[in-house]
Amino acid sequence: MKRSAIAAVILAAAVAFGAGSWYGSSRDRTSHAVAGKAGSVLYSCPMHPRYVVGRDGNCPSCGMRLVVVNRDTFETGRPGGDDEQTVLARVCVSPEKRQILGIRTGLVEMNSGSTTLRVLGRVAVDETRIYRISAAITGRMREITPNTVGSRVRAKQRLATFYSPDFLSPQQAYLYRLDALDQIQNTGTDSHRQIALAEANVQGAADILRSLGMHDIQIEEIRKTRRLTQEIDIYSPAAGFILKRDASPGMFFEAGAEFYQIADLSRVWIQADVFEIDPHVFSPGTTATVICGPRKETYRAVVSDALPQIDPATRALKVRLEADNPEFSLNPGMFVDVELPVRYPTALTVPVDALIESGLRETAFVDLGEGYFEPRAIRTGWRTESRVEITKGLMEGERVVIGGNFMVDSESRLAGNAARGVRSRTVEDPVCGMPVDATDTGNASDYAGKTYRFCSPHCKAKFEKGPMPYL
Repeated sequence: MKRSAIAAVILAAAVAFGAGSWYGSSRDRTSHAVAGKAGSVLYSCPMHPRYVVGRDGNCPSCGMRLVVVNRDTFETGRPGGDDEQTVLARVCVSPEKRQILGIRTGLVEMNSGSTTLRVLGRVAVDETRIYRISAAITGRMREITPNTVGSRVRAKQRLATFYSPDFLSPQQAYLYRLDALDQIQNTGTDSHRQIALAEANVQGAADILRSLGMHDIQIEEIRKTRRLTQEIDIYSPAAGFILKRDASPGMFFEAGAEFYQIADLSRVWIQADVFEIDPHVFSPGTTATVICGPRKETYRAVVSDALPQIDPATRALKVRLEADNPEFSLNPGMFVDVELPVRYPTALTVPVDALIESGLRETAFVDLGEGYFEPRAIRTGWRTESRVEITKGLMEGERVVIGGNFMVDSESRLAGNAARGVRSRTVEDPVCGMPVDATDTGNASDYAGKTYRFCSPHCKAKFEKGPMPYL
């Protein structure tokens, strides 16, 4: 009895070993045999990638349902592309499964885009409204008014007083020419030409005083009083705020020394930092909204006609805006929020939900009909909240997955990994950039001794009409 049981166990083990050896060898033979059929649809087990057959069914090893692997997606050898660890394959999803997964599709169509870009901005002084007061001659400062950096000053407000001996001779010349003009006008016997010449001499003497730093207020005072002055006053050239003060009582200064910088803040600049945006979308005259302060006060700003600059440190694009500041609420150096309307030109677009990004690869799944979905490597351009521009990989009129695409992506990865190593080589359509089977001769064209392959007769016709733009 014991001997018969032992014999039965040995016999069962031998049968199992033989069956396993036969299955392993037949599996390899089947895999290579099916791979040799061009254009055939392959089926593989997600749990046993090396099991590849040319018929639908279940895996004989684990019983799992086989998945579709299209031979046009693979090539012999190591998988290439920007992700060598993952291969995407065409998949077939039944209507019941599509309903469960919530798979929806959207149209690839021509569309324009617009969005509101909210970025950080910094208030700056309008460089065209900065006034610099400097010395034209040598002198010594006598008196300084208590206006410091940040103080608001009025136009023609006195800021300081200095003394310079170089003003004595120009003042005497101005008084002499004034007396000469009075004599000519009082006699009444001279011609209009002599009067005009005397007035020109007076004006020239006054211009010399202006060039030395004397204001029109003091020049007019000398004309009225006919007295020389030893104290030369410095006046503010415009209403604004003092940005810089480099003057003190008793200070000796040379010609060219700068005393004050005064800025008119009734209109300011706002430098907005924008990243990864084409500068051409910000056309001069575009109206933006500036938000500042805890009370969220809003101001209207306009994009200036100055060319946007690139910050070499942050690589940010600096867009200049101009805003009125009647209440002086926008101070230089203040950070504000800027809402910029961005409008993009008409281009080929898809819903933004169709895009699947993984590392350096961007993918969309194209609905081929009858439940088949094909992964397509794409390149994108501008992007809004709802649409994204497609620069390569899709054609107008195609439909792409916009709902449940991550589930389709998972199915595609399982199918792709199941058939790694049996890919057919693909080439790029020179017109639209789509991957095309290198062995497909249906849409091929020869030019300059080289064969080009296309995804459709439409692309082939465009190439043959004028191939130079696509080479």
